[in-house]
Amino acid sequence: MPQETIPTKCECHLTIKETQTDACGQLAMASQLSKQAIKQAMTKGAVWLTRGKYTQRLRRAKKPLQIGDELHLYYNSDVLNQSVDDAQLILDKGDYSIWYKPYAMLCQGSKWSDHTTINRFVETHLTPQRPAFIIHRLDRAATGLVIIGHSKKTTAALAAQFEQRELDKQYRVIVKGEFPEATRTIDTEVDGKAARSHASLIEYDPELDMSLVQVNIETGRKHQIRIHMASIGYPVVGDRQHGDATAGDPNLQLTACFLNFTCPVSHEPMQLALPEALQPSLSALKA
Repeated sequence: MPQETIPTKCECHLTIKETQTDACGQLAMASQLSKQAIKQAMTKGAVWLTRGKYTQRLRRAKKPLQIGDELHLYYNSDVLNQSVDDAQLILDKGDYSIWYKPYAMLCQGSKWSDHTTINRFVETHLTPQRPAFIIHRLDRAATGLVIIGHSKKTTAALAAQFEQRELDKQYRVIVKGEFPEATRTIDTEVDGKAARSHASLIEYDPELDMSLVQVNIETGRKHQIRIHMASIGYPVVGDRQHGDATAGDPNLQLTACFLNFTCPVSHEPMQLALPEALQPSLSALKA
């Protein structure tokens, strides 16, 4: 008798017509996946519930269903098996917190999962437990400081500072080559939009032929720093998309290291620096 094949990727959409069987059971029957696999997919954000006008992730296998509800399963074993290093708490201010986002952790989930996102990590690891709202984003490959809101009012206030350029965020990158000592201003357009970055040399290592550079951006275009540094001949080390990195090179050496903003709760100026151990280091690349 041929062995039944277990799907590694599938989508399943059901309209609830009877409520004797819970969501886990109904999806298991429709998808040919085990109940255990469905429960794990729920935990990792791959199951959604539509009720009326609202659709949200469904994480509780025993949540009571109503006739007319819609269940959506987006199952991809490769996505669900992904793992990342833990984020690290830098500062907890109650209504918001500041974290170190490690390499490969996402700032936004997809319909397939949210278990490798920083907001989901914060929701499940911060004590006391609070909702976690994304205020700004870092690329998947970038590391560094990220602010997470825990109330809608505070989140909106911090987001307004970002939009009005009242929040200063500075980065450190390691680039290939000997970067000039004079500060460089780069105005190369990004995706056809105006963009400006200011880059200053901190240290050059002749043995590596690499430079540690501090970058301040006036605009927040996608991949702006990576595009700008490559455009002037100093690609970021580890940049496989805009630079010349290969599979054997280190991870992207681009980190958000400094944040200056006004606390939306106390209205006092806040100056945050990432611990040196988490910042890019030329010496670390020699290890």
